[in-house]
Amino acid sequence: MATALHDRSRVPTDGNVKEEFAALLAGAGVYDLGSRAKIALRGEDRVRWLNGMVTNNVRDLAEGHGIYAYLLNPQGHILADLYAYNRGDTLLVDTDRSQAEKVLATFDHYIIMDDVEAENISGKLTALGIAGPKAPETLHSAGIQLPTLAPLYFANISWRDKPVTVLRSDHPRIESFELWLAPENVPALREALTNAGGSPIGSSALDLFRIALGTPRYGQDIRERDLPQETGQDRALNFSKGCYVGQEIVERIRSRGAVHRTFTGFLVEGSLPLSGTKIQADGKEVGEITSTASLPLKGGDLPVALGYLRREAAVPGKPLEAAGARLTAARLPFAQVFSD
Repeated sequence: MATALHDRSRVPTDGNVKEEFAALLAGAGVYDLGSRAKIALRGEDRVRWLNGMVTNNVRDLAEGHGIYAYLLNPQGHILADLYAYNRGDTLLVDTDRSQAEKVLATFDHYIIMDDVEAENISGKLTALGIAGPKAPETLHSAGIQLPTLAPLYFANISWRDKPVTVLRSDHPRIESFELWLAPENVPALREALTNAGGSPIGSSALDLFRIALGTPRYGQDIRERDLPQETGQDRALNFSKGCYVGQEIVERIRSRGAVHRTFTGFLVEGSLPLSGTKIQADGKEVGEITSTASLPLKGGDLPVALGYLRREAAVPGKPLEAAGARLTAARLPFAQVFSD
């Protein structure tokens, strides 16, 4: 789920944030995605070249479809995470604006004799997001003709004689869409969506939602020191696509069968630990907290955390502790929030 989220480890749950979070769970929340950068790749070599740069399969990407991937350094560490979309005559790379400069510099470093041009088009193309069980009907009421789309597929439509691209996001537990359009058309579309019943959502509620879903954020939950398989984001990896920067390390980890630690969720009893707090078990350090939140549910707040846990400590019922709080490892997304 690509969302405009601030880099926060603790999120307040008072005031309108509770209502906004409830709208994302039971209604339709509308939010700005202006913090996402859009980079267009052009040139005859663009597909082959990008396929050799990222961890997922761009070579076989159908027009109108996208993938999630990592950009690695030669040592296999994660420089950035991104989405890549096949728009026919261009590839569109979507990443957080905080990563855009690094992504563009890395691209420039590796474009040598290739017919590839990378351009930051964020000033020409931006996006709004909408998520929640009522998102499809809200889009329809706002005049958006929503085509049937599989996750990470998109379609170009016209709304009030303005070009809009509708993308279905890739989290299986929620209805979530992105609407790509020119920046000058954002106010009118935002107004139409809110008039159709969508609730405006701010960054604090979005970060709560991200944590509830268990979606790691680069720079907070995913750092350059982390290895791809440690993050638990298997959707970013393809093991049959051929060579790419950092592939040797990824393949070596796969051949060994497991990593020493993995990204996971935690239920928290006690005060929420800060981001960066070490997790202890039997007096030994076994992990690290990267994000925490108290999720405002109808039955009361649910204190949770995201972070990394060593394999030998990921045993059901094993006591875990972080800064005096008791932790219980939990699968993501948190079942208490997204029950079937």
